[in-house]
Amino acid sequence: AAIDEAGELTGPIVAAVVDEHGDRGHRAIEAVGEGRVKRYRDFTVVVGHEDEYVVEDGECTCADATYNLDPEDPSERCWHAIAVDVAKAVGAVDHHDMWYSEVREFL
Repeated sequence: AAIDEAGELTGPIVAAVVDEHGDRGHRAIEAVGEGRVKRYRDFTVVVGHEDEYVVEDGECTCADATYNLDPEDPSERCWHAIAVDVAKAVGAVDHHDMWYSEVREFL
């Protein structure tokens, strides 16, 4: 809510995200700042250090989300999902007018 109201990432907002999510929050802020949240026609993708991860409706395809997080606890989220929410709130999603499924074939 604070991000939506400010429309940008301020120091206190970054601190609050990191306080709430720890290292996951830090990595999410870093990804947003580096423009690694991408929206294609079919998916939103976060470019990680080793792979790209599809995030849809708050769900992510990464191993952290699959194996480490409690699906019953909505406050436990991987950094990719946090990055998507932050990027959307500040208008920092990199839009691509193409299908990710087609782009992925070239990777």
